[in-house]
Parts: sequence; C-alpha cells; structure tokens
Amino acid sequence: MSNADDRTTARRTLIVIGLALATVLALALVYATRRVLVWILVAAFFAVALKPLVDRLQRWRVRRRALATLLVFVATFIVVAALAAVIIAPLVDELSRFAERAPELLRDARAGRGPVGRLLDRVGLRDYLANHSDQLRQYGERLRTPAVGVLRGVVEGVAGLVTVIVLAYLMVLEAPRITGTVLAAGGEARAERWRRIGREISRTVTGYLTGNLLISVICGLLTFLVLLVTGVPFAAVIALLVAIADLIPLVGATLGAVIAAGAGFLHSPTAGIVVLVFFVVYQQFENHVLQPIILARAVRLNPLTVLVSVLLAANLAGLVGALLAIPAAGIVQILLREYAPIRRPPPPA
Repeated sequence: MSNADDRTTARRTLIVIGLALATVLALALVYATRRVLVWILVAAFFAVALKPLVDRLQRWRVRRRALATLLVFVATFIVVAALAAVIIAPLVDELSRFAERAPELLRDARAGRGPVGRLLDRVGLRDYLANHSDQLRQYGERLRTPAVGVLRGVVEGVAGLVTVIVLAYLMVLEAPRITGTVLAAGGEARAERWRRIGREISRTVTGYLTGNLLISVICGLLTFLVLLVTGVPFAAVIALLVAIADLIPLVGATLGAVIAAGAGFLHSPTAGIVVLVFFVVYQQFENHVLQPIILARAVRLNPLTVLVSVLLAANLAGLVGALLAIPAAGIVQILLREYAPIRRPPPPA
C-alpha cells in the first residue's frame, strides 16, 4: 500500500472519529439542556397557535404588532384564568370536604366499615395494614421529609411556565422579522413553497391544540355530570383528573375511565357499573365522532403513527412529549410530503 493510500485511510478514519465524537457531544448537550429544549418546543407550539390571532388583529384594527401580541396574550390569559376559576372553585370545595372526611374515612377503613374498609377486607389488606402499622407510619414520616424537594419542584414549574410564556410572546412578536429573514435567505424560488408549508404547520398545530383541549373539556364535564347523578363523592376532583388524563392521546380516556370507575365502585357497585358503561359509550363517541370531526381536518395521521409517536415522545419528554407528539408527527408528515422524493411506478410495457 502506498503512502498516499495510507494518508487517505488515516484521514477517513479521523473524519469518522471526529463525526462520532461530534455526535456524542451533541447528544450530551441535548441531554444536559433537555429541560430548556422542552420549554422552547412548548413555547414554539403555543406561538404557532397564537400567531394567526395576532396577524388577524393586526390586519383588523391594531397596527402595532407589539400591542396586538400583548392583547392576544392577555385575552388568552383571561380566558384560561376564567376556565381555571370555574374548575378550581368546586375543586377547592371538594378538597376541603375530603380533608374534613379524611380522618373518618381512615377510621372506617381500619375498622372495616364503609366502602374503603369493605374493599380492604375483600382483598385482605386490612389485616396487613393492622400488622404493619408501625412500618407504614415510619414510611409516612419519611414522605414528609423531602419538603424542600417538593418546594423546589414547584418553583421550577412556575419558572418554566413563565419562561414558556415569555418565549412564546417573543416568538410571536418577532415572527415577521424571522419569517422575512428565512424567506430572503431561501430566495424567491423557495419563498412561496415555504409560506405554504408554514401555513399548513400553523393550521395543524392550532387545530390540534384547540381540538384536544375542547375534547378534554367535554370529557371532564360529562364525567362530572355522571358522577354527580350517581352520587359519587368528590365528583369535581375526579372529573378534573379525568379531563387532564384525556389530554393524553389514545390512552388518556382509558386512564380516566379507570380513575372514575374505581371511585364509582368504591361508592357503590351500581355507581361503578353506571360510570363504566358511560365510559365505554363515551369512548366510542369520542373515537368515532369527536376526534374525526375536531382533529381529522387538522392532523391526518393513521392510528399506528399516532400510537408510535405518543410512545416515543412520552419516553423522551414525559407528559409534555405525549401531548405534543401528534402535532409533531403531523409536522413531520407535512415536511416529508413536501421534500421526500416521489417515486412514480414505471409505465406499463
């Protein structure tokens, strides 16, 4: 082998090693900054969803974009705060009632009375609790110790929410300048295509976010009504948990059904059966009526793609990833449709 061949082989080896090291460093950087990247991703989705409202308001009356952006964000905050107040008022009442009844429920459970006590008797847990009360008490004491960690988590959550809001506001505010710069860099030949892709992505994200939220609100309200009619206690708290679970695509309604049906069976077998039948009927209604009407026009994905996207995103980014998996998959589908080469079958001989 000549010296030239040796130098070529060495150079290629160094290039491969360099690319591998660069990939490892990039993955390490992504892992180290994953929380910030999730904030940026969430802010980008909200910015894409709110930008059409800002553009419409700016064309209608408010010429200054900063003022139009501020008005849209304030209006969104007021709507969210009003919905939260409607939900939180009965929720606080339910939680206060639960706090008042908690000692009584605990005494009944230990004595084998009430729905919880009877359930513990049936599954044989009451004797276990009586025989291991000291260990459970010690475990409860250990659970109280990480108060600093809980407080830190709350502070980080608030900081993340504020960061997402500020990032989304700046993204919407600077959207025309960013769009103009990108289109100018691409040239006139690509500008129209990129505008079309941007419109499709905006329509996909906006349709999914608003549609998914609307479906969850419907699910929570119907669940609250069914629990209220059947007399299940703490209906507002359970309905809120069901609505939050329903935000998760595909599996959310099933998780909510487990929570609500479990609470119903603890109250009475009749209530449990009614709640279970309601969720079986509602899930068919959501899958075959609500989702096709509300989401099909925005995100056209088959169920297998949806499930794979949700599982991968939930594993990578937790609940936030699961919530944003479907619009992200829709965006990928749009990009593939625009840029993937189309292979047409050869003409028949």
